[in-house]
Amino acid sequence: MTRIVHVNDRMQRGYAYELIAPEGDEFDPRFTPDLTPAEMLALGVFGGVYLRDCADEFPAAWFAHAKLQQPGQYAQDPALNYFGVRASQPLSVWRQKGWIHPDDPRGWFQWYCRYWMGRRMPQEDERQIKRWVAMRRHVAQVAGACERGDASCHTKQRQALLHWAYDSRRL
Repeated sequence: MTRIVHVNDRMQRGYAYELIAPEGDEFDPRFTPDLTPAEMLALGVFGGVYLRDCADEFPAAWFAHAKLQQPGQYAQDPALNYFGVRASQPLSVWRQKGWIHPDDPRGWFQWYCRYWMGRRMPQEDERQIKRWVAMRRHVAQVAGACERGDASCHTKQRQALLHWAYDSRRL
């Protein structure tokens, strides 16, 4: 059974998409994220500023334990990130590099949330999954450079991996 999601938030007005896959299921076999969107938000990602004005689009349970900035605060707070460091580039950099698709103006994590919910856009899904797979090199770098379980080693890389749904706490 399909469902249409209508989006009207600070970054998108009048946008709608169809959910055609079961939530959290029927992923491309190459795409095996370690973390769900809810787990990522609870761990602390993107300095607590992500998805706050569009929470109604996603399940309320995702935000029950999310580490988010207070309303009215727009600057990232690295203390809210699991590793306590800032590990993301500004959205303006993502736009400049052509990494933002018009359907997901907030970037990769918005794409992932919508993919998790069941939206499928074959061409864009392919592009984003390739970007996710490319992040694996950072898993190898952290594993090769750090003692297993040393959360103080390569914290920016570990935080960046969390932003891409890789559970770097296990490295």
